[in-house]
Amino acid sequence: MAPVGRSAESVQHCEDNAEVVIKSDNNDNNVKTNANNEYKTQIVWKNVLLMGSLHIGALYGGYIMLTAAKYQTVFAWFLMYMCSGLGITAGAHRLWSHRSYRANFALRTLLCIFNTMAVQNSIYEWCRDHRVHHKYSETDADPHNANRGFFFAHVGWLLCRKHPDVSSKGRNVDLTDLMHDPLVRFQHQHYRLLILIFSVVVPTLIPYLFWGESTWLINSAAHIWGNRPYDTTINPRESSFANYQTFGEGYHNYHHTFPWDYSASELDWKYNWNFTTLFIDFF
Repeated sequence: MAPVGRSAESVQHCEDNAEVVIKSDNNDNNVKTNANNEYKTQIVWKNVLLMGSLHIGALYGGYIMLTAAKYQTVFAWFLMYMCSGLGITAGAHRLWSHRSYRANFALRTLLCIFNTMAVQNSIYEWCRDHRVHHKYSETDADPHNANRGFFFAHVGWLLCRKHPDVSSKGRNVDLTDLMHDPLVRFQHQHYRLLILIFSVVVPTLIPYLFWGESTWLINSAAHIWGNRPYDTTINPRESSFANYQTFGEGYHNYHHTFPWDYSASELDWKYNWNFTTLFIDFF
């Protein structure tokens, strides 16, 4: 595995990969328009129920952690939290979406497992939405267009059907490189089963068997609050707060200006909290 440098040749290579046909999902269909063909938001209630249930469960889990859980379980939670975060930042984002570094089969397998633990859709779907976001940022074709407000960019986009432009213009983004990766194909085809294994069964069995005990701000805050030292013509900002919450993904003005840089920041990880870069450099 090796990081991709910032030479003109590597930049062109990564940009070509970023221009990598989008399959529709359940949120693409049946988008309502009025007589003037204007877009009308349509809530997907099953997503609202699912997202609400997950957050209620998380609150209850937090209460149990503070009042009854063993310290081993708290440590295991923190470790799995870090792993699932890296599955998004080092995996779906920097490796598969931007191709900003190369990883061998073993590391890709590890990141694929970590990504499944995060439950943020399959790698294929995550990268599809992210590439469309970069190509059409802050337009109706952006899946989580920050111009529609903080709540929409943060979570609302997951609770309603996509704007028609997301699907139509998104077809201009090629994803064939993702389908050429057998790990991405396997995870996408068996995603629900893998979620059950790595997000439910394994986290439950570990504390039960070994000591007897029975993550999201980048799309929203980093597009609204912060400074823009690299490109003032775009919305993404530099957000130290978001950076500490997301293992180094908060230098967002830099990232949208130079999306091919695997570090997603001009600053060395030793001088800022960029745990994802440290993780990639380690491997």
